[in-house]
Amino acid sequence: MASKPYARPLSPHLGIWRWGPHMLVSILHRATGVANSVGLGLLVWWLAAIAGGEDSYATFVDVFTVSGGGLNVIGYVVGIGLTLTVFQHMASGVRHLVLDIGAGYELRKGKMTAMATMVFSPLATIAFWAWLLVGKH
Repeated sequence: MASKPYARPLSPHLGIWRWGPHMLVSILHRATGVANSVGLGLLVWWLAAIAGGEDSYATFVDVFTVSGGGLNVIGYVVGIGLTLTVFQHMASGVRHLVLDIGAGYELRKGKMTAMATMVFSPLATIAFWAWLLVGKH
């Protein structure tokens, strides 16, 4: 019998567990999934702008591309941000797929693959946007 009759076990929470890269990647996977869902709203807007005709498409293009001869920061921030979330979510998804088949549960490998997703996503984003911007000139 327990020494305290009403003592209950503590549920694990962030105050008990020590932070590690695997925890961050798990949270990032959920956050990037939400961000990608919001990004789908932009896809719907783009498709609606195409269907709406020349004027509505011109409005969409003005918001997300170079307008007035200057650099439109909003379009690049949104585009680069969504690209980063797609690559992070994809890398984390591949990591989870590997974990689902039963591989990579060793502590060292788990931390290494978590760090690899966080290194891969910015590098892939930089490479993608470099290719995209260099291909225009």
